[in-house]
Amino acid sequence: MALAILLGLGTWQVERRAWKEDLIDRLIRQTRAEPVAPPTAADWDAARDEFRHVRVSGRFLNDKETLVHGLAPGETPGRALQGFYVLTPLVRDDGNVVLVNRGFVPTELKAQSDRRDGLVDGSTTVTGILRASEPRGLFVPEPDPARGEWFNRDIAGIASARGLSDVAPYMIEADAIPGQTSWPQGGQLRVDLPNNHLQYAFTWFGLAGCLIAVFSVFAWRRLHETDTPHTA
Repeated sequence: MALAILLGLGTWQVERRAWKEDLIDRLIRQTRAEPVAPPTAADWDAARDEFRHVRVSGRFLNDKETLVHGLAPGETPGRALQGFYVLTPLVRDDGNVVLVNRGFVPTELKAQSDRRDGLVDGSTTVTGILRASEPRGLFVPEPDPARGEWFNRDIAGIASARGLSDVAPYMIEADAIPGQTSWPQGGQLRVDLPNNHLQYAFTWFGLAGCLIAVFSVFAWRRLHETDTPHTA
């Protein structure tokens, strides 16, 4: 029974590895595809539409931006920058609203007045990746809307705190702008899903091999003891 369980777990991990590789390939294809119009709120399906590359036009409501605590890769490998992601509502040409994660700003540029050159006024077009609302993990602090403290990109919560209506159930992670020197800086999304299923499969199959070896030794000794004649 134990051998069957170990072999079953190893086979399951092999199947999971194939599934994960297909998922990673799909996400990479979607994020690199030509941008298309985002789905309507009624047509949104996170399993199907998340990570699609989209384009949308409208104008930013800069006075209603929300800062979400976060980290971003720094220039030194292994050392992340502390700061915020800037989520700004975009009023689309059809009157609906979508939250746009315009990108990352370091802590010292938290105040909007310190990055005025990065504000976009008037009509604009944004390209980026569709993302679902970010769930709050077990160790992530609860938000404090009254103080403007957010620790996860909660679309419904931010929309409610900002008094926004007709907000899309998804957000757009803005693409990087080539040559940009102002903040916030987009293009922070990394499709980097862990794929350790092969190592897990080796572990389970290795344990199964050990179990076979141990049982073989045990069985050989029992048979040897049975075949050895006993003298008085």
